[in-house]
Amino acid sequence: MAEKILILGATGYIGKYITKASIALGYPTFVFVRSSSSQDKAKAEFLDSIKASGATILHGSLEDYASLLAAIKQVDIVISAVGPAQIHDQYKVIEAIKEAGTVKRFLPSEFGNNPAVAKKIHPALQGMFGLKLQLRKTIEEAGIPHTYVSTNSFAGYFLANLAQPGQFSPPRDKVTIWGDGNTKLVIVEEGDIGTYTIKSAVDPRTLNQVVYFRPPANIVSQNEIVELWEKKIGKTLEKSYVPEEAILKTIEETPFPNNLFSAITHCIFVQGDQYGFDVEYDTAKLYPDVKYTTVDEYLSRLV
Repeated sequence: MAEKILILGATGYIGKYITKASIALGYPTFVFVRSSSSQDKAKAEFLDSIKASGATILHGSLEDYASLLAAIKQVDIVISAVGPAQIHDQYKVIEAIKEAGTVKRFLPSEFGNNPAVAKKIHPALQGMFGLKLQLRKTIEEAGIPHTYVSTNSFAGYFLANLAQPGQFSPPRDKVTIWGDGNTKLVIVEEGDIGTYTIKSAVDPRTLNQVVYFRPPANIVSQNEIVELWEKKIGKTLEKSYVPEEAILKTIEETPFPNNLFSAITHCIFVQGDQYGFDVEYDTAKLYPDVKYTTVDEYLSRLV
């Protein structure tokens, strides 16, 4: 019998993709949302669509422990896709999982880099990364079965605009290159993140492990991404290189949280926190059957 999956943060940016993937892969899917979600037109339409596809909508909030516990008691797997503002609220999820005593797997909100392998954690990121690591410790000390997912870079955040701050489409004249542009990063399309997340959540091989999302064709440098884009539009872009020293200065001089973009940019494009080290659990090896969206295919949509 297929595992019952509960998704927290299902109406959020990445939560929507995870929810749709869970349904598409045939798992009984439950989403835990506030009653007020129906007052938001986009969220209400999304909830109507997944309900029509077979999802079960449970109402409550992380602040209402009784509703959270009741939801968790109905499922086998809990996946949290809550945003940064609610990372700390996952301690309540841990308590409810402990009390329920029936959850076979918990995936906390870990979407992005693996903080445990960061070469250096900037002060701007210490709060968020430190909290995620502390949550891991609490999960492990409680003996809760778990899987951590390192999804690396969302295509919608870093590929759709070639990592240009404040832009929502790829540049066609000028482009900013972070560092020397040669550091390898990993791009993953959001729909594929949903698929890989669900597969990781139910896979006995990934129990109590970190799973790295690394589609082979999407391990690229910013220079390679720009070169590919230039070929697609038939034009050479004017390039402006921002050295590491300048990025670090911006991080230091810009108040929090406005320096978060620069700190994350340094981690990914200069420090190389997504690639260049061996991992045991890699989606390319675990799920070679998944037909993922390549960087090339994604950029072709934008031409």
